[in-house]
Amino acid sequence: MKFAAMSRKCWIEETFFRRECVKFIPSSWDQHRCIPVCHVCQNLIRCCCGRLIGEHSWQDSLPPLSLCPGPGQDVEEEWSMERHTRASPTNAYGTVDFEDTATRVCRAKYVRVAVDSKPEALLQLMLREWQMERPKLLLSVHGGAENFTLPPKVNQAFSKGLITAALSTGAWIFTDGINTGVSKYVGDAVKSFGSHDLRKRNTVGITPWGVIDNNMDLIGRDVFRPYQPLGNPLSKRACLNGFHSHFLLVDDGTLGKHGCQQGLRRKLEKHIQLQKIHPRLNQGVPVVCVVVEGGPSVVSTVLDYVSTVPPVPVFVFEGSGRAADLLAFLHKQTAVDRPLEADIKENFLTTIGDVLGMERTDANDLYTLLLQCMDHRQSITIFDSESDDQMASDAAILTATLKGTKASPSEQLSMTLAWDRADIAQKDVLVYGQHWQVGSLEQAMLDALVMDRVSFVKMLIDNGMTMSRFLTVDRLEELYNMAQGPTARFLHHLVEDAKQTSLPAGYRLSIIDMGLVIEYLIGGAYRSTYTRKQFRAAYSRLHEKNGRRDSSATFSKLRHGLMPSSTRNRSLQDLHFFRTAQPYKCKEQDVSPSTSGEVSSPGLDDTPLLVPFNFNDLFVWAVLQQRQQMALFLWQHGEEALARATVACKLYRSMAFEARQSSLDDNIIERFKTYSLEFGKLAVDVLDCAFRQNEQMAMKLLTYEMEAWSHFTCLQMAVSSCHRPFVSHSCTQTLLTDLWTGPLNMRKNSFLKIILSLLLPPAILLLEFKSKAEMCHVPQTHEAMLFGLDSVKPAPGTKGSDHTGSHDAEQGLSLQDKRVGPVSETMSSITVRCVSWITTLYDFYTAPVVKFWFHTMSYLAFLMLFSYVVLVKMEDQPSVQEWLVIAYILSTAAEKTREILMSEATKLSQKLKIWFSEYWNISDFIAILLFVAGLAMRWHSDPYRTAGRLTYCLDIIFWFIRVMDLLAVNQHAGPYLTMITKMPLTLSVPRPETCFTSW
Repeated sequence: MKFAAMSRKCWIEETFFRRECVKFIPSSWDQHRCIPVCHVCQNLIRCCCGRLIGEHSWQDSLPPLSLCPGPGQDVEEEWSMERHTRASPTNAYGTVDFEDTATRVCRAKYVRVAVDSKPEALLQLMLREWQMERPKLLLSVHGGAENFTLPPKVNQAFSKGLITAALSTGAWIFTDGINTGVSKYVGDAVKSFGSHDLRKRNTVGITPWGVIDNNMDLIGRDVFRPYQPLGNPLSKRACLNGFHSHFLLVDDGTLGKHGCQQGLRRKLEKHIQLQKIHPRLNQGVPVVCVVVEGGPSVVSTVLDYVSTVPPVPVFVFEGSGRAADLLAFLHKQTAVDRPLEADIKENFLTTIGDVLGMERTDANDLYTLLLQCMDHRQSITIFDSESDDQMASDAAILTATLKGTKASPSEQLSMTLAWDRADIAQKDVLVYGQHWQVGSLEQAMLDALVMDRVSFVKMLIDNGMTMSRFLTVDRLEELYNMAQGPTARFLHHLVEDAKQTSLPAGYRLSIIDMGLVIEYLIGGAYRSTYTRKQFRAAYSRLHEKNGRRDSSATFSKLRHGLMPSSTRNRSLQDLHFFRTAQPYKCKEQDVSPSTSGEVSSPGLDDTPLLVPFNFNDLFVWAVLQQRQQMALFLWQHGEEALARATVACKLYRSMAFEARQSSLDDNIIERFKTYSLEFGKLAVDVLDCAFRQNEQMAMKLLTYEMEAWSHFTCLQMAVSSCHRPFVSHSCTQTLLTDLWTGPLNMRKNSFLKIILSLLLPPAILLLEFKSKAEMCHVPQTHEAMLFGLDSVKPAPGTKGSDHTGSHDAEQGLSLQDKRVGPVSETMSSITVRCVSWITTLYDFYTAPVVKFWFHTMSYLAFLMLFSYVVLVKMEDQPSVQEWLVIAYILSTAAEKTREILMSEATKLSQKLKIWFSEYWNISDFIAILLFVAGLAMRWHSDPYRTAGRLTYCLDIIFWFIRVMDLLAVNQHAGPYLTMITKMPLTLSVPRPETCFTSW
């Protein structure tokens, strides 16, 4: 830190200089013949630079002995900065503290610079040393230097409009920096409407060093100087305004003379115009001149601005007085083909003389300058704060900037995008009849996404931007690779964790990499679309096609980010990439290949044209890029709002865990948690709203298998994404009850009826089942739906009958037998009755609650048999009871093996990791392993048989503990058992199964 301060100090002193007069040239050429110069002359006669003899520096020469010119000297010698001043390293820079601003902390950076300083060095000082944000707009305020009074409305419009325009766009404000005239009004505006954050105050005062009162108090190198801005009212000097943030103190070697700063200020403004408004945009920084009051010099300044190429727009506040009112009057009274009338001209000349105190000749000269300004009237905007139909002053300033620069529509859109003023773009840029070049709006959308301009993304979508057309593979990859700073590093860490490898420097992230990250964060058996086989194959064909066109070396540069972005964009331009995830559709026999709905895409080697990228892909990008406001906006577009909210909740929660593992800042972790809770609350609100409107549809929403998030139901994602289930209690209770009972319509004593039906199957026909209308709202497996359709399939001869469409399924059936549904008239009553019995038996034995009780009864029987085996003496050969126990446990082992192999994870290691993440699976594995070990030892003679018996005794403990899992579904014992099992794992995220048992 100390070394950096020393290097900064050296750089400032090596780059910037001060000017000192080294030759005394009297401003009055009275003959003073006293030799040597008397004391009276030294205290009364001033040099043309404004200093006395004693205030000069005589290091390179001797003070004059006489003020009378010597032989051969030119009596009329004029003082000039180049010949009569000497440059030396600046001796005044640091921080100034304004002591009279007790209400807020006002400090400013300052530096004393020579009038011939280079604007490049000044801009470098402001950006690198002073850490000012890059300007997106430059507001150069000109006006009266002396104190004047603004009308209240004009003052309000000027103050609020100037600061609002500056804060909303990130603009810099240039003034003279003194505590009088228009600069004082700017300081008051900053005080009233500005931000208290010192980093957001970019009000720069470019002030002559020689006119500053008590400027000697500021001398010092990298110092902190208190400054008292209360000057002497009799002094011709001025104080610095305390509400400016930075000061450039321009030194031309003079003292008490104004105007030397104007040339350096104009050069600096022109240099800033050449800078990019944003690194992604080619548009330069726009400059606008704001005029308030002012004298004749302001008219010359306006003419200089509007006559340059390109012109600088001028914004005049009418009613502020003097030069501003003269410009406003002439602008309104004249036109391109309509000069000022003779009588009005005469009165106007008189007004110029009266207002500015000028003679007739000077008034005519100023009138000529005003007419020259009117030749560029399209660059001058007059703002009348008294008008009722006038827009807000900040919007008027920005609109004048757009129109005055004569930029193309795309350049104007770039300016408003950098300002983040979508209201200005909607009103003045995206107007009806505007001609746009091909791809300009797509580029604007890409820039808006990268720059995180939510309002512009919304505006472009409202104006017809289609996401499926805009979002191509190269654009989506570009969005992922545009992250900078901590966000980019964290994303690369996630890719390294997902791929279990280190990324080389300059590695360019791919869509497949991001698919691995999504799978890694969501966990479980989730499979991303980006990592599926079809997607990988199409992605490889796409890059192989580009490789054949651009050679393998070019593709390597493209993949690792070594190719320039422009070349990379051209190589992948207009090549859309398409999803492969489709909702499940039944295959029908009568559908021909030509009508299957697949359209060939010539751009991907006849790859089927499937669903393109959509808002889901962009939404996940916003979440992974930690752009919460953009993610919230994109969440509102597209479908599957509940699913996307729970996905974002899970992603943020996993990112918080990864950030904690990586020992990142606690603020980042808390931010992830806050974002997660915000999306969790949205999921709750969506489901509650749906439940209040339609209970049945809300239950369908919970079990809907999403197209974009295949293999995940909303309920599973909602349960597994957070510590508490993001679902409405009443909706979830109803849904889980329907899922639990299935087709059975059970109310009271359900377990007794089910046990009785299992023991006495004829009792099944006495049970009550749900109607077809009620089953429409209960999620069913595909096999159950096919069984129900096949069991009542009508005869071929009745295919065209009309009875199937008489009633809607959701309104119930009008037939007497709700369980059978419509059948053919040719079917006999016996056939119908048989079909009804078969359907009833199928519905009963496939109901989850029946399966549970059947499994429970079987398990209790198994425990009794196992207890008998361990209690009686073990013979050489297993008994019948032991054989039954062996068959039960071995079948359980086979079922667990099938459960592992049929899981949706791709690798066996992932399958095992997911399976062993459940506590009861670990218990089952140990129990089966112990039993197999005991079974292997019981076939041998003692002492191995005894060891096998002891292993049986130890193993049965695990099988009795497994009863707790069966009791967990009880509405009374279940919650207590769940709490007991969760107490040692309070900080862990619950699995979906444990959440189900708690309900």
